Amino acid sequence: MGAWAFYLATIIVYGAVDAMACLALNYEFGFAGISNFGFIIFQSAGAYAAAVLSMPRAATSNGGFQQYVLGWNLPWPLPWIGAALVGGLIALPFVFLVGKRLRGDFAAVGLLVSAVLLNVLVKDYVPFLNGDAGISIVPAPFQSHWNPQALSYQFVYGGAAVVLTIAVYFLFRRLTESPYGRSLRAMRDNDIVADSLGKNLRVQRATTLVVGGMVAALSGAILVGFINLWAPGAWGYAETIVLFAAIILGGAGNHKGAVLGAILVPLGFEEVTRFLPPVANPTLVPALEWVAIGLLIILFLWFRPEGVLPERRRILSGASKKDAAAALTAPEPSGQDTDALIKLGNLDELNFRQLLRLEDIVSNHRVILSTQGLTKMFHGVTVVSDVSFEVLQGRVTGLIGPNGAGKSTTLAMLAGTLPSSGGRVFFEGKDITSMPSNERAKNGLVRTFQLASEFKKLTVLENLVSAIPNQSGDSFRGAMRGRRYWGREDKENIARAMEVLEGFGLTQYADAYAGGLSGGQRRLVEIMRALLAEPKVLLLDEPMAGVHPNLAHKIGDQLTRLAEAGMTVLMVEHELSIVDAFCDPVIVLAEGKVLAQGTMAELRANLEVVEAYLVG
Repeated sequence: MGAWAFYLATIIVYGAVDAMACLALNYEFGFAGISNFGFIIFQSAGAYAAAVLSMPRAATSNGGFQQYVLGWNLPWPLPWIGAALVGGLIALPFVFLVGKRLRGDFAAVGLLVSAVLLNVLVKDYVPFLNGDAGISIVPAPFQSHWNPQALSYQFVYGGAAVVLTIAVYFLFRRLTESPYGRSLRAMRDNDIVADSLGKNLRVQRATTLVVGGMVAALSGAILVGFINLWAPGAWGYAETIVLFAAIILGGAGNHKGAVLGAILVPLGFEEVTRFLPPVANPTLVPALEWVAIGLLIILFLWFRPEGVLPERRRILSGASKKDAAAALTAPEPSGQDTDALIKLGNLDELNFRQLLRLEDIVSNHRVILSTQGLTKMFHGVTVVSDVSFEVLQGRVTGLIGPNGAGKSTTLAMLAGTLPSSGGRVFFEGKDITSMPSNERAKNGLVRTFQLASEFKKLTVLENLVSAIPNQSGDSFRGAMRGRRYWGREDKENIARAMEVLEGFGLTQYADAYAGGLSGGQRRLVEIMRALLAEPKVLLLDEPMAGVHPNLAHKIGDQLTRLAEAGMTVLMVEHELSIVDAFCDPVIVLAEGKVLAQGTMAELRANLEVVEAYLVG
């Protein structure tokens, strides 16, 4: 009975440590979309930090057979606090690996390589952390007052680990169930679009890595205080793969799924092997563990990629889960047939000036956006060359030209999502050429994209609300202050988004995932989302592409109304009937240069324009 009791206490500690680590990795990967294949670095850093902060000086302790830095012999809980701080500090350099220039798969590889290199460094540089031998005889908390080998001590230790894990669970829940958490999931789904809506990706990623790193380091500190030793062999990069397997099986983006995955994979697999009969080759069982984990990952990715406990769909509209599910299961046509049946709602009754907080038109002749010599080169090839034009406030300006003329590239440079190779961009009289895209969006220069760019795993209503600027809960600090701080404002924002959604006739899809809508519906979601970002200038990149002609003309009517209410629109469009009906003036690009500008009637009389684009 005694042996089983000690075994149970050990299981409790290991389970809490694994759950805490999986919660941290799930926060980074499942919610923020950061594939941190170097996650084990932070857990190990916490273990080493807690060890050297709690141990006495190396030269005088335990015969001096170990070499390591510090040796401050600090009492508990200072080593654990120090470990968490070290985990956060170590995370900061990795922000550069997951910034704008390196993200997605490239960032994952960079983090993985970093984990391998740091492991090699710690193994080969002995004076730092005793090299490959690692650190042993790490003092357990309160060991001078309580025997760490006593059963009561181990159960208390396990209880403390569980309590801390529960605290971490609620910490991440508070963060992810806020507007800030919505922004993290938007960044996960499409970081370029999130950036274009004013989200500061570098800050969001930095905060995510620091918080995740601190929690991972704390889990390492708890573990080293229990097992009393740590060595490089305990933190190979493969350990991170185990944690990823746990999240995939449990359910990425679900906190309970992360805990379940921790119980099933790192804890479950290791413990099950203890009950297998002995085999001749002692390395066979560990090898089979890896084979089984690999097969589990493949099977779940193939048959159930959402995991045992999928990410929870958030119903913001106030509808019951039953009603929301019923609306989603109603049969309907697909593709353009669906788009043809879309009936825009009460748009004519909406007060766009108040709803979208539009400013008064200073003058119909006021230049609000302009370019001077805008140029873009890709690997020595000039795509846009010396483009200069002006956009007047309160107008729907068209930007047309043949395929490859540089229209979308120009729009991207105006929005800042693509840096220019030369030239300047002016917005409201200010040179914004060097201003990042998220800052341009905050100042009122908002764009849409040529291809569908909805946040697929966010509901339609979440897509819209995520774009509203200056939300008090849309920051780490605001999220930590809790629902009492941002809850009332969030309800007002949801009501505002619902009003826009009703006007566009898509109320029944409020709680549907945006990725499951038809092409025309996704376009409407993108336009509504851009409008709720409160733009002064709205840059539309082929908003009518794939949209039924009837719906396209209805959208065009509303763009005209928005311009009359004070918004400025610059629209790239291939469908000339739309340009004819709604755009004045129109700018023509050809071979990366401005060919002409004026009304469509004037452009049709221009032989150069006719030969370059309007023929046929």
